[in-house]
Amino acid sequence: MLQNIENYKKKKQFLVCVDSDGCAMDTMDIKHKKCFGPCLIETWNLQQWEEEILNRWCEINLYSELRGINRFKGLAIALQEINETYIEIEALDTFLNWVKATKELSNESLMEQISKNTSVCLQMALQWSQNLNKKIKELMPEEKLPFDHVKEVLEQVHQYADIAIVSSANYEAVREEWSDNGLLDHIDLLLSQNIGSKSHCIHELLAKGYDSDHVIMIGDAPGDEKAADENRVLFYPILVRQEAKSWKEFSEYGLEKFLQQKFGDDAVCYKKKFYDNFKNEKEEI
Repeated sequence: MLQNIENYKKKKQFLVCVDSDGCAMDTMDIKHKKCFGPCLIETWNLQQWEEEILNRWCEINLYSELRGINRFKGLAIALQEINETYIEIEALDTFLNWVKATKELSNESLMEQISKNTSVCLQMALQWSQNLNKKIKELMPEEKLPFDHVKEVLEQVHQYADIAIVSSANYEAVREEWSDNGLLDHIDLLLSQNIGSKSHCIHELLAKGYDSDHVIMIGDAPGDEKAADENRVLFYPILVRQEAKSWKEFSEYGLEKFLQQKFGDDAVCYKKKFYDNFKNEKEEI
């Protein structure tokens, strides 16, 4: 049964943090290509430049070192580029300032800001976010599946460690997708965009009494690695287009090294493979 961060108590000495989209769930590509990007086009009436903008959206959010970035930060980058290249985005500064200043990049926080400032760009950003949530819910169940080996590995890991989902995605979407695929039985806590950044989430988890060398973040994006580094915890990469292989390797090799507190011996090698794989992805775009 999922706990919330306020009453969460550690049960085991070790903690495994797992990202959702693109890491455990094979949902990142389809969400960006069918939901995030198209909603951007619809909300700001950008059909005239649809192909170019959609390609650029995917390049930033799927195949660059910004992969996995919070939706509103990704939107801020896109709108700035659109404003400079295609068409003026009315009241853009009000949205950019909110993204920089807010402690919580979520719909709820944005609605609170709109109650103080009825800027058209803030309202359109909320409309965009709400619309893409609807589109995500409309995706077919077979379009929202975990990568091969994820369920078995989570079951294996949970014998030895607590497990927390640490995601920058929408809470309701993550919970629904993990529940539909029978993954929540192996999860102790779900932390998403409404709690704060991934770095903040890991910080809050460490405050529950885990030693930093007893915590590992499993993720597919540079932001996951950064969040781990900022908290001085370990990081295990799920490589883009090699997800199933990455999970199997963690099961057969990485988990034992982590539990024996010898994972640090391979950390540099894993990070090199991670960034080399990203470099190869960018070259293939």
